[in-house]
Amino acid sequence: MKRTGFILVVLLFCIKNSAQKKVAITIDDVPNSALYNSENFQHRLLDKIDSMHLPVTAFINEARIFSTDAISKNLSLFNDWIKDENVTVGNHGFNHAMYSSIGVDSFKTEVLKGETISKTLSKKYNKEEKYFRFPYNDLGKDSTQHIQAEAFLNKHHYIITPFTVHSEDWMITELYAYYKLHNMNADAKRIGDAFIKKTLEYFDYIESITSNKQGRDIQQIYLMHDVLLNADYIDILIAALKQKGYTFITLDEAMNDPIYQSHDYFMQQPGISWVYRWIKDDTERQALINRGPHVTEFEKELDSVKK
Repeated sequence: MKRTGFILVVLLFCIKNSAQKKVAITIDDVPNSALYNSENFQHRLLDKIDSMHLPVTAFINEARIFSTDAISKNLSLFNDWIKDENVTVGNHGFNHAMYSSIGVDSFKTEVLKGETISKTLSKKYNKEEKYFRFPYNDLGKDSTQHIQAEAFLNKHHYIITPFTVHSEDWMITELYAYYKLHNMNADAKRIGDAFIKKTLEYFDYIESITSNKQGRDIQQIYLMHDVLLNADYIDILIAALKQKGYTFITLDEAMNDPIYQSHDYFMQQPGISWVYRWIKDDTERQALINRGPHVTEFEKELDSVKK
């Protein structure tokens, strides 16, 4: 009887902890009009999201609608993203401009111009555009810029959107796309597989920090981009995360975790994970960043193929 009771307690503990592994998927730089045009107007990333019934938040740069000659088709793509039942709509600035470079006045213009079409469409489909993510996750070069941007976004009822995990897919996709373009399919697959492995390493590392700091699994927010690599590999990544015990939640659900009310101590420009921003001591923060996974091998290989 005692042994049975012990086993039951262990099982309940395992179930409870596995259920705590949750992640919200967020996608920056939507819509990728150039990829849409090159793939004969197929939106494979969105199609895969639909097939998996995967909740995502799409952070939109409206300038991308006008970045190719196929504006009407790009608008149709844009509409498809916003109306999709799996998609929460977020603002990512009109031109994806770096806040610390353009200053607060231009930043305000970027935010308001970046909602011109998306807010109208969101209302049409009974959605609310309330999340904002800074391009490059650049919250400003100093505390003054941070405070100015936060005050403006609060006034316009935007929630600043953090992230905890990011695997530099924006850079790795350049290498992947090079091999695909040159029909070097074995190398493309090698990079794709390595990307999945590297992403899981990032998840493991961030989990280790949050578990150590918080004594529990937090509800993670993963940042990815609307790029070729993810169009090809998002289903493989999602399957791998499921193997690790993750379930997939909306950004609204993730933001309900009290961790996202933590103080942000990092008042500089680089777009680091909020897991590091919550660390008060600069030396400890930098040490954790240095010990984490890096993508040096991809950077070196990309440099070599560009020569």
